[in-house]
Amino acid sequence: MNYKSMFAAYLAIASFGVSQSASAAMLTEVGASEGQVNIVAWPGYIERGETMKEFDWVTKFEAASGCKVQVKTANTSDEMVALMNEGGFDLVTASGDASLRLIAGKRVQEVNTDLIPSWSTVDDRLKEAPWHTVDGKHYGTPYMWGPNVLMYNTEAFSSAPTSWSVVFEETTLSDGKSNKGRVQAYDGPIHVADAANYLMFHNPELGIKSPYELNQEQYDASLNLLRAQRKLVGRYWHDAFIQMDDFKNEGVVASGSWPFQVNLMVGEGQPIASVIPQEGATGWADTTMLHAEAENPNCAYKWMEHTLSSNLQSDLSVWFGANPAVPAACTDGRGMQNAEGCALNGLGDFEKIKFWQTPVSNCKSQETCVPYYRWVSDYIGVIGGR
Repeated sequence: MNYKSMFAAYLAIASFGVSQSASAAMLTEVGASEGQVNIVAWPGYIERGETMKEFDWVTKFEAASGCKVQVKTANTSDEMVALMNEGGFDLVTASGDASLRLIAGKRVQEVNTDLIPSWSTVDDRLKEAPWHTVDGKHYGTPYMWGPNVLMYNTEAFSSAPTSWSVVFEETTLSDGKSNKGRVQAYDGPIHVADAANYLMFHNPELGIKSPYELNQEQYDASLNLLRAQRKLVGRYWHDAFIQMDDFKNEGVVASGSWPFQVNLMVGEGQPIASVIPQEGATGWADTTMLHAEAENPNCAYKWMEHTLSSNLQSDLSVWFGANPAVPAACTDGRGMQNAEGCALNGLGDFEKIKFWQTPVSNCKSQETCVPYYRWVSDYIGVIGGR
């Protein structure tokens, strides 16, 4: 069990629905650079050519803006929220299961889109997205979106698995061995939604309309599925690079994952592929959000504008295997990506993905739902064998 993640999760809960200090006044113009910008980001989101030299969207920005980019990576949304609560950061690349907590906890501030010239190029499906837009106010700029894929070892599977059952139910794989002890699951409470998504398809009598809006019966069924999965899981993962090592060296053959890990290992020549099974998938649409008390707001605004440039969005799409927030990045030839690559990444699958959201008790699909703090405490229990 990852106690660091557990502690971060409890800290993260404290921000949801709790009023904190007021945000700084929204900028009306971008002024002189402060000299740096401090960002909390997912692994692989902000590259300066250290992993692969051709992927670098930091060096030229620093030279042009006078803002040195400092990055703190976080492996879960709960860790991101905890870090933003601690302070000292200007921006965060938040997924939907973190963004509304940050807004409700007043840890991020409204952004002035008039100061971001490239806002007009953002995908219309993302401009008013409910995970960063509240009461008509935008609390960030879209960055990237994609699915949580089923990553698998092609030597253990003779063909692509068609169902998430290979990580939820014990079965004999194509290599003649059981999947027990050879699969992984995500070390974060939002994984409850993956179980609920599986049950939406296989147990329609439960009446689940959204994997993030579960009544007690639906929630209990999801937890029971996760308890059964616990007997199959060799390790719960939250660090992308450790997961890749487990696939390469520890005999792991199947797990929910991100396109980032798939792309890196395929590039290394590993026997790895990915698929979105018949049940569909959860996913993420991430937003660059401005801290309520950002110490470097001018550099932060310059970075938000920079992230929407089509050449950065294009290269980011190739690097992470996900979809750009700026559709022109697929076709304008300013970066590495092209229309075929965006199609392979699932640009047309937007409506099929159940994007991460923060579960709340006052939900839309039914009268009362199990709120996120319950997901946190109960998932810790599942991982611990309870």
